[in-house]
Amino acid sequence: MLDKIKLDAIANEIEEAGHFAYRMQKSVHRSFKKDGSVLTEADTTISHSIIERIHSLFPEAAVISEEEETGNNMDAEWIFILDPIDGTDVYSQGMPSFAVSLGVLDKNRNPVAAYIAAPRFGTGEESLFIRLDPDGKPTVNGEELTLHGDKDDVREIMMGSKGAHDMDFSRFDGKIRVLGSTILHILSPALFPSVEGVVVQKCFVWDIISSHAILKSLGMDLEDENGNLFKYSNEFIFSKRMLSSILYGGTEKGRAYLRATLPPLR
Repeated sequence: MLDKIKLDAIANEIEEAGHFAYRMQKSVHRSFKKDGSVLTEADTTISHSIIERIHSLFPEAAVISEEEETGNNMDAEWIFILDPIDGTDVYSQGMPSFAVSLGVLDKNRNPVAAYIAAPRFGTGEESLFIRLDPDGKPTVNGEELTLHGDKDDVREIMMGSKGAHDMDFSRFDGKIRVLGSTILHILSPALFPSVEGVVVQKCFVWDIISSHAILKSLGMDLEDENGNLFKYSNEFIFSKRMLSSILYGGTEKGRAYLRATLPPLR
Protein backbone atom coordinates (compact mmCIF):
# COMPACT_ATOMS: atom_id res chain seq x y z
CA MET A 1 0.00 0.00 0.00
CA LEU A 2 1.00 3.60 -0.50
CA ASP A 3 2.02 5.31 2.71
CA LYS A 4 -0.81 7.40 4.21
CA ILE A 5 1.43 10.22 5.39
CA LYS A 6 2.97 10.53 1.93
CA LEU A 7 -0.50 10.54 0.36
CA ASP A 8 -1.46 13.38 2.70
CA ALA A 9 1.50 15.32 1.32
CA ILE A 10 0.43 14.59 -2.26
CA ALA A 11 -3.14 15.66 -1.50
CA ASN A 12 -1.87 18.93 0.00
CA GLU A 13 0.31 19.50 -3.06
CA ILE A 14 -2.64 19.09 -5.46
CA GLU A 15 -4.90 21.31 -3.38
CA GLU A 16 -2.24 24.02 -3.20
CA ALA A 17 -1.70 23.72 -6.96
CA GLY A 18 -5.40 24.47 -7.40
CA HIS A 19 -5.06 27.60 -5.27
CA PHE A 20 -1.97 28.60 -7.27
CA ALA A 21 -3.91 28.20 -10.54
CA TYR A 22 -6.71 30.32 -9.09
CA ARG A 23 -4.28 33.12 -8.16
CA MET A 24 -2.57 32.95 -11.55
CA GLN A 25 -5.70 32.92 -13.69
CA LYS A 26 -6.07 36.67 -14.14
CA SER A 27 -2.53 37.07 -15.46
CA VAL A 28 -1.83 33.90 -17.48
CA HIS A 29 -0.76 34.18 -21.10
CA ARG A 30 -2.57 32.01 -23.62
CA SER A 31 -0.27 30.14 -26.01
CA PHE A 32 -0.65 27.10 -28.24
CA LYS A 33 1.16 23.78 -28.67
CA LYS A 34 1.97 22.24 -32.05
CA ASP A 35 -1.30 20.28 -32.03
CA GLY A 36 -3.31 23.48 -31.51
CA SER A 37 -4.20 22.84 -27.86
CA VAL A 38 -3.89 25.66 -25.35
CA LEU A 39 -0.96 26.00 -22.95
CA THR A 40 -0.30 28.45 -20.11
CA GLU A 41 2.63 29.01 -17.79
CA ALA A 42 0.43 27.75 -14.95
CA ASP A 43 0.28 24.31 -16.64
CA THR A 44 4.04 23.98 -16.88
CA THR A 45 4.77 25.38 -13.40
CA ILE A 46 2.26 23.07 -11.73
CA SER A 47 3.43 20.08 -13.73
CA HIS A 48 7.07 20.53 -12.78
CA SER A 49 6.32 21.10 -9.10
CA ILE A 50 4.04 18.09 -8.69
CA ILE A 51 6.29 15.72 -10.64
CA GLU A 52 9.22 16.66 -8.38
CA ARG A 53 7.06 16.04 -5.32
CA ILE A 54 5.88 12.63 -6.50
CA HIS A 55 9.42 11.55 -7.38
CA SER A 56 10.66 12.60 -3.94
CA LEU A 57 7.89 10.73 -2.09
CA PHE A 58 7.44 7.70 -4.37
CA PRO A 59 10.70 7.23 -6.31
CA GLU A 60 9.64 3.72 -7.34
CA ALA A 61 6.47 4.94 -9.09
CA ALA A 62 6.00 5.84 -12.75
CA VAL A 63 4.80 9.40 -13.43
CA ILE A 64 3.02 10.63 -16.54
CA SER A 65 2.11 14.27 -17.15
CA GLU A 66 0.39 15.92 -20.08
CA GLU A 67 3.02 18.63 -20.20
CA GLU A 68 6.32 16.79 -19.58
CA GLU A 69 8.22 13.70 -20.69
CA THR A 70 9.30 11.75 -17.63
CA GLY A 71 10.64 8.39 -18.87
CA ASN A 72 8.63 5.65 -17.23
CA ASN A 73 8.85 2.07 -16.06
CA MET A 74 5.92 -0.02 -17.28
CA ASP A 75 6.54 -2.53 -14.48
CA ALA A 76 6.12 0.04 -11.68
CA GLU A 77 3.75 -0.92 -8.87
CA TRP A 78 2.02 2.46 -9.15
CA ILE A 79 1.49 4.90 -12.02
CA PHE A 80 0.73 8.52 -11.16
CA ILE A 81 -0.98 10.38 -14.03
CA LEU A 82 -1.14 14.17 -13.86
CA ASP A 83 -3.17 16.77 -15.69
CA PRO A 84 -1.79 20.05 -14.30
CA ILE A 85 -4.83 21.96 -15.56
CA ASP A 86 -7.71 20.10 -17.13
CA GLY A 87 -9.79 22.56 -19.11
CA THR A 88 -6.85 24.80 -20.05
CA ASP A 89 -8.88 26.46 -22.80
CA VAL A 90 -11.58 27.70 -20.41
CA TYR A 91 -8.94 28.44 -17.75
CA SER A 92 -6.99 30.67 -20.14
CA GLN A 93 -10.16 32.64 -20.88
CA GLY A 94 -10.94 33.29 -17.21
CA MET A 95 -13.80 30.77 -16.94
CA PRO A 96 -14.40 28.79 -13.72
CA SER A 97 -14.63 25.12 -14.70
CA PHE A 98 -11.05 23.84 -14.61
CA ALA A 99 -9.26 21.36 -12.36
CA VAL A 100 -5.84 20.12 -11.26
CA SER A 101 -6.06 16.34 -11.48
CA LEU A 102 -3.87 13.45 -10.32
CA GLY A 103 -5.00 9.85 -10.74
CA VAL A 104 -3.24 6.63 -9.74
CA LEU A 105 -3.24 3.22 -11.40
CA ASP A 106 -2.06 0.10 -9.60
CA LYS A 107 0.12 -2.56 -11.24
CA ASN A 108 -3.00 -4.28 -12.64
CA ARG A 109 -3.99 -1.01 -14.35
CA ASN A 110 -6.95 -0.38 -12.07
CA PRO A 111 -7.70 3.29 -11.23
CA VAL A 112 -7.44 3.28 -7.44
CA ALA A 113 -6.77 6.84 -6.25
CA ALA A 114 -7.66 10.40 -7.20
CA TYR A 115 -6.81 13.93 -6.08
CA ILE A 116 -8.75 16.70 -7.83
CA ALA A 117 -8.69 20.42 -7.01
CA ALA A 118 -11.35 22.59 -8.63
CA PRO A 119 -10.84 25.98 -6.97
CA ARG A 120 -13.60 27.88 -8.79
CA PHE A 121 -16.17 25.10 -9.12
CA GLY A 122 -18.47 23.93 -6.36
CA THR A 123 -21.85 22.66 -5.28
CA GLY A 124 -22.90 25.74 -3.37
CA GLU A 125 -19.30 26.27 -2.25
CA GLU A 126 -16.39 28.36 -3.49
CA SER A 127 -14.23 25.37 -4.44
CA LEU A 128 -14.03 21.59 -4.39
CA PHE A 129 -11.25 19.23 -3.40
CA ILE A 130 -11.98 15.58 -4.12
CA ARG A 131 -9.81 12.83 -2.62
CA LEU A 132 -9.77 9.05 -2.95
CA ASP A 133 -6.97 6.95 -1.46
CA PRO A 134 -6.43 3.29 -2.49
CA ASP A 135 -9.03 1.11 -0.73
CA GLY A 136 -10.61 4.23 0.73
CA LYS A 137 -13.85 6.13 0.20
CA PRO A 138 -14.08 9.34 -1.83
CA THR A 139 -14.43 12.64 0.00
CA VAL A 140 -15.36 16.16 -1.07
CA ASN A 141 -13.89 18.95 1.05
CA GLY A 142 -13.30 16.38 3.78
CA GLU A 143 -16.84 14.95 3.81
CA GLU A 144 -17.64 11.49 2.47
CA LEU A 145 -19.09 11.61 -1.04
CA THR A 146 -22.41 9.82 -1.44
CA LEU A 147 -24.70 9.56 -4.44
CA HIS A 148 -28.04 11.35 -4.57
CA GLY A 149 -30.75 10.85 -7.17
CA ASP A 150 -31.73 7.93 -9.39
CA LYS A 151 -28.67 7.41 -11.60
CA ASP A 152 -30.40 4.67 -13.64
CA ASP A 153 -32.95 7.17 -15.00
CA VAL A 154 -30.86 9.29 -17.37
CA ARG A 155 -32.42 12.68 -18.00
CA GLU A 156 -29.39 14.97 -17.80
CA ILE A 157 -25.83 14.37 -18.95
CA MET A 158 -22.46 16.06 -19.25
CA MET A 159 -20.38 15.89 -22.41
CA GLY A 160 -17.68 17.71 -24.38
CA SER A 161 -18.27 20.81 -26.46
CA LYS A 162 -17.61 18.94 -29.72
CA GLY A 163 -20.42 16.44 -29.18
CA ALA A 164 -22.35 17.76 -32.15
CA HIS A 165 -19.53 16.61 -34.43
CA ASP A 166 -19.46 13.06 -33.09
CA MET A 167 -22.92 12.03 -31.85
CA ASP A 168 -26.41 11.37 -33.17
CA PHE A 169 -28.78 13.33 -30.90
CA SER A 170 -32.01 12.43 -32.71
CA ARG A 171 -33.09 9.87 -30.07
CA PHE A 172 -32.05 11.77 -26.94
CA ASP A 173 -34.61 14.13 -25.38
CA GLY A 174 -32.84 14.92 -22.11
CA LYS A 175 -30.69 17.89 -21.10
CA ILE A 176 -27.03 18.29 -22.05
CA ARG A 177 -24.52 20.29 -20.01
CA VAL A 178 -21.01 21.36 -21.07
CA LEU A 179 -18.32 22.69 -18.73
CA GLY A 180 -15.04 22.59 -20.65
CA SER A 181 -13.21 20.10 -18.39
CA THR A 182 -13.43 16.37 -19.06
CA ILE A 183 -12.45 15.59 -15.47
CA LEU A 184 -15.38 17.66 -14.16
CA HIS A 185 -17.74 16.20 -16.79
CA ILE A 186 -17.01 12.66 -15.57
CA LEU A 187 -17.30 13.73 -11.92
CA SER A 188 -20.71 15.31 -12.43
CA PRO A 189 -22.88 12.17 -11.95
CA ALA A 190 -21.15 11.74 -8.59
CA LEU A 191 -21.49 15.39 -7.56
CA PHE A 192 -24.89 16.52 -8.78
CA PRO A 193 -28.20 14.77 -8.03
CA SER A 194 -29.76 15.80 -11.36
CA VAL A 195 -26.88 14.59 -13.57
CA GLU A 196 -27.07 10.87 -14.26
CA GLY A 197 -24.49 10.22 -16.99
CA VAL A 198 -21.55 11.42 -19.03
CA VAL A 199 -20.32 10.99 -22.61
CA VAL A 200 -16.57 11.31 -23.24
CA GLN A 201 -15.15 11.92 -26.70
CA LYS A 202 -11.53 11.60 -27.87
CA CYS A 203 -9.68 11.74 -24.57
CA PHE A 204 -6.14 11.21 -23.29
CA VAL A 205 -5.36 9.12 -20.23
CA TRP A 206 -4.93 12.21 -18.00
CA ASP A 207 -8.40 13.44 -19.00
CA ILE A 208 -10.22 10.55 -17.35
CA ILE A 209 -8.11 8.64 -14.83
CA SER A 210 -8.93 10.51 -11.60
CA SER A 211 -12.67 10.88 -12.22
CA HIS A 212 -12.89 7.28 -13.43
CA ALA A 213 -11.45 6.18 -10.08
CA ILE A 214 -14.16 8.18 -8.29
CA LEU A 215 -16.95 6.68 -10.41
CA LYS A 216 -15.70 3.13 -9.81
CA SER A 217 -15.52 3.70 -6.06
CA LEU A 218 -19.23 4.61 -6.15
CA GLY A 219 -20.33 1.61 -8.23
CA MET A 220 -20.35 3.36 -11.62
CA ASP A 221 -17.99 2.92 -14.55
CA LEU A 222 -17.00 3.86 -18.12
CA GLU A 223 -17.66 1.64 -21.15
CA ASP A 224 -17.16 1.89 -24.90
CA GLU A 225 -19.82 1.99 -27.62
CA ASN A 226 -19.90 -1.84 -27.70
CA GLY A 227 -20.65 -2.12 -24.00
CA ASN A 228 -17.14 -3.19 -22.94
CA LEU A 229 -15.91 -1.76 -19.64
CA PHE A 230 -12.97 0.53 -20.27
CA LYS A 231 -9.52 -0.92 -19.55
CA TYR A 232 -6.19 0.92 -19.46
CA SER A 233 -3.73 -0.50 -21.97
CA ASN A 234 0.01 0.22 -21.88
CA GLU A 235 -0.29 1.92 -25.25
CA PHE A 236 -2.98 4.31 -24.01
CA ILE A 237 -1.08 5.03 -20.79
CA PHE A 238 2.49 5.42 -21.99
CA SER A 239 2.24 6.53 -25.64
CA LYS A 240 0.23 9.66 -24.85
CA ARG A 241 -2.07 8.90 -27.76
CA MET A 242 -5.67 10.04 -27.92
CA LEU A 243 -8.42 7.46 -27.45
CA SER A 244 -10.62 7.82 -30.51
CA SER A 245 -13.60 5.78 -29.28
CA ILE A 246 -16.49 7.31 -27.36
CA LEU A 247 -16.98 6.37 -23.70
CA TYR A 248 -20.25 6.34 -21.75
CA GLY A 249 -20.26 6.80 -17.97
CA GLY A 250 -22.74 6.06 -15.20
CA THR A 251 -24.50 3.03 -13.77
CA GLU A 252 -24.79 -0.16 -15.82
CA LYS A 253 -28.40 0.66 -16.75
CA GLY A 254 -27.58 4.29 -17.43
CA ARG A 255 -24.67 3.40 -19.69
CA ALA A 256 -26.83 1.01 -21.71
CA TYR A 257 -29.40 3.77 -22.19
CA LEU A 258 -26.75 6.22 -23.36
CA ARG A 259 -25.29 3.75 -25.85
CA ALA A 260 -28.73 3.14 -27.31
CA THR A 261 -29.84 6.78 -27.51
CA LEU A 262 -26.57 8.62 -28.25
CA PRO A 263 -24.69 6.49 -30.81
CA PRO A 264 -21.66 7.90 -32.62
CA LEU A 265 -22.20 9.33 -36.06
CA ARG A 266 -21.04 7.06 -38.86
